[in-house]
Amino acid sequence: MRDPYQTLGVRRTASADEIKRSYRRLAKKLHPDVNPDKRVEQQFRDVTAAYDLLSDPAKRARFDRGEIDASGAERGFSYTRRDAGGGRPRPGGDDVFVEDIISEMFRSRRGGRSARVARGSDASFTLPVPFLEAVLGAKKRVTLADGKTLDITVPPGIDSGQTLRLKGQGNPGSGGAPDGDALIEIQIEPHPVFTRKARDIHSELPVTLQEAVLGGGVTVPTVHGPVALKVPPGSNSGTTLRLRGKGSPANGALPAGDQYVKLRIVLPDPPDPALTRFLETWSPARPYTVRNEPGTS
Repeated sequence: MRDPYQTLGVRRTASADEIKRSYRRLAKKLHPDVNPDKRVEQQFRDVTAAYDLLSDPAKRARFDRGEIDASGAERGFSYTRRDAGGGRPRPGGDDVFVEDIISEMFRSRRGGRSARVARGSDASFTLPVPFLEAVLGAKKRVTLADGKTLDITVPPGIDSGQTLRLKGQGNPGSGGAPDGDALIEIQIEPHPVFTRKARDIHSELPVTLQEAVLGGGVTVPTVHGPVALKVPPGSNSGTTLRLRGKGSPANGALPAGDQYVKLRIVLPDPPDPALTRFLETWSPARPYTVRNEPGTS
């Protein structure tokens, strides 16, 4: 059998990725389903055998050290020829022909051509994504297990636990079969201000007592940047105001979400003496109750 490096057309210093690319190119070209010629089929078997050896780091190292030959057999057999009838070479005078040994090794390691044609398995990864990038969408660069880097698109409004599938970026197939896929599970990181429910964004906005009583314009943070919001006069803590279209942006058939802003009244700290004196003398014209007293409905 030829030197596996020559069979794949790569240098002895070739990386694992270079060996894989060369094998995929040759396997597609020489696959028996594409080229039924017997000579081409043998070339395909040689290419597959060479890749099996060089894609295994342990076997490749042993071959480079001269411990095994190109077929994967241990070195050290002394081969002689039969004296009569132009017989085939046999190991150390044994009755088993060399060709039979190699053929048996080929069958036991590969189980036949059909057993070697198999799609590569999928590879799973987890990708942490910042909250704002998950809402607005982003380009991310990921590094796969083999060190290969890929640029992927995170679509706007993606959910935590959702999986992105990258075709053909998983584990390599064998016998010319396609590679598996890379499955990237999204894990959204929390945000100190915003939370998300479906496509809507929720936040809380502190307001002063004066803003709550008299109303007025305030600036509200959104995932799209700060916007102006009018607080209605007489607003209570817990009053929720809606900003249309300020949630997750529209994506395909999915409409843009909204942002819901819950007001929270914050008193001065430390207390304002003037406000304290005013409330000590203030008597509302229409007394009101904010909680039920015991025994009342």
